[in-house]
Amino acid sequence: MNNKLKKIFKIIVLILVLVLLFDLGLLIYTKNKKNDAKTVFNSLNSYVVSDNYYYGVGSSNSSKYEQARLVKYDSNYKEVFSKNLNTDYNSTYFNLVKDDKYLLAVGNYEKDKDENKDGVRTALFVKYDLEGNVIFKKDLQILGNSKFVNVLVLKDSYIVVGQSIYPNDILGNDKTGGAVIVKYSKKGEVIWQKNIGGNKSGLFNDVIKVDNYLYAVGKDASRYGIIVKYDLDGNMIKSVSYAKTDTYGFSQVVNYEDSLIVIGAKKLNEDDEYDHDTDGLIVKYNYDLEKESEKTYKENEKGIERFNKIIIDDDDLIVVGHEAIVDKKNSTKTSYAYYYNSFIVKYDENLKQLKSSIYNKYQDNYFTDIKLVNNNYLVSGYYKYNDNKYNTTFIEYSKDLK
Repeated sequence: MNNKLKKIFKIIVLILVLVLLFDLGLLIYTKNKKNDAKTVFNSLNSYVVSDNYYYGVGSSNSSKYEQARLVKYDSNYKEVFSKNLNTDYNSTYFNLVKDDKYLLAVGNYEKDKDENKDGVRTALFVKYDLEGNVIFKKDLQILGNSKFVNVLVLKDSYIVVGQSIYPNDILGNDKTGGAVIVKYSKKGEVIWQKNIGGNKSGLFNDVIKVDNYLYAVGKDASRYGIIVKYDLDGNMIKSVSYAKTDTYGFSQVVNYEDSLIVIGAKKLNEDDEYDHDTDGLIVKYNYDLEKESEKTYKENEKGIERFNKIIIDDDDLIVVGHEAIVDKKNSTKTSYAYYYNSFIVKYDENLKQLKSSIYNKYQDNYFTDIKLVNNNYLVSGYYKYNDNKYNTTFIEYSKDLK
């Protein structure tokens, strides 16, 4: 081979090597870019029905910060409007309740720069009209990490429940925090405020009124569910705990045939430090908070399940929840990765399971709320539709859970 051909050959080889290095570098960059990509989500945590429209709340992080938002949907579940809460930092809504021509949203937000810096939030209670205009915005901060989780509408007032606890890096023995219950006037004025539970764990997730009493449920100490009976002036009548739940405790309570039905998750193995084996839990109490019976979901199968919401349909109890499935591909011996399926389950008055249906259309599915609409069960939630993207959904089920 003459010198000229050798020179051309060397140039070709050099070009091929450079192209190979460029492609390899592009592949590594793309992979890292994908792994580091921001998870973008729109969550739908709760909804209500008004005329032929649906109003939902959750949050979206499509901008720099997570933003609590109120969304109005038409009868085909298409957005009519979406309004973010006007805050400077992160915020979210957990629940939405309707009061005649008003909407009541509860959640939490980073009130100022210091809370944003410290990663703590203030409990939030907002009243809207049906056009999404804010009537009032109230907040509560006691110990640092605070949130409002649910609200009950009474004839002349609102009962709001949630939590205010120390951040993880703060030590103390303050007695004013834990699970919090507050009575507000219809104008947003505090009438009374009570609390129970440890300053590092207490939480109320739901509250209902039966006759002249309030029943609030959540958790007391870590992994101990709690149900508390109050009179309408906020005086505690009785409190009982349930050992052991998952770290969220009891998530909801309903009044059913002279009994209280409470749902959540039951911890099956006390030595299971990270709750790798929990079952969806449904418990029946009488009005004196004496346990009458209980059932668990998938009690003979190892895994992570919990019940999130429950409604009453004639003589049946309809529950939605989710289960975590181990993602073997992305798990290690010391660290588990999961993907999530959701489910809907029907029980009779004796807590006997009648039907169930698993929803696993996407890699991650979360059922967040359920209501009886047009003689069907309408479930709200959100799902993962891309590696780093989540969106909201409505799913209709027949009475046969199809």
